[in-house]
Amino acid sequence: MESILKYIESIDPVLAALIATTFTWLLTAAGASLVFFFKEMKRSVFDGMLGFTGGVMVAASFWSLLAPAIEMAESHGDPGWLPAGVGFAAGALFLFSLDKFMPHLHINFSREEAEGLETKWHKTTLLVLAITLHNIPEGLAVGVLFGGVAAGYEGATIGAAVALAIGIGIQNFPEGFAVSMPLRRQGVSRFRSFWFGQLSAIVEPVAGVVGALAVIYFEPILPYALAFAAGAMIYVVVEEVIPETQRDKYTDIATLGFIGGFLVMMTLDVALG
Repeated sequence: MESILKYIESIDPVLAALIATTFTWLLTAAGASLVFFFKEMKRSVFDGMLGFTGGVMVAASFWSLLAPAIEMAESHGDPGWLPAGVGFAAGALFLFSLDKFMPHLHINFSREEAEGLETKWHKTTLLVLAITLHNIPEGLAVGVLFGGVAAGYEGATIGAAVALAIGIGIQNFPEGFAVSMPLRRQGVSRFRSFWFGQLSAIVEPVAGVVGALAVIYFEPILPYALAFAAGAMIYVVVEEVIPETQRDKYTDIATLGFIGGFLVMMTLDVALG
């Protein structure tokens, strides 16, 4: 494993970020492809998947993003709370702004519950936009961490970057299925359900490259960028993921899924980071 990490570290950081986020996108596509083999998904399984996704995102926000941001700031003689607090707040406000202005619809919500600006867009489009919204900070987080490794920041390790990419990829698999299956239930064809399911994560490679480039060319922003991604991810979990798991009777399963996702991401980060 150590030799693999050294090899990855030798790759151009922007290319490494692109490869890592393409991996997370492909796992979304793999999850979405299950729509070709299954006609429906039990609500209990769906809620467990969403809970797992939330657990991974919360664990990644601390172990992979906030903790390194604090460590980096302190290693440069700055108060650790400053970039962590400023970046975290900025990330949450950024997602808050997108949430208010971009038309979107959360999974399992009725068309009348669409958020953002008023629009006559089809429900399918609004669903895909909702998932795309929450994939932006995931891709950004991976890219920023790879950029931090290239910049030589203390606290940014190739192991942590790889662990984050693996964790995001693992939670993207059930997420792809969770997007494509509701579309199929609405009467959308299998291929179009798959297409929209995988399309929701295509933004991750774009955000990953942007994050890596930003850190490489503006090194001082790295602690802020890491905290920014954490704030955006936590906003998504609290505003979108958790409420969706509480709309039926399987809240306990969703909670166990959350705990499982948190443990998986924490283990990956501690073991590899």
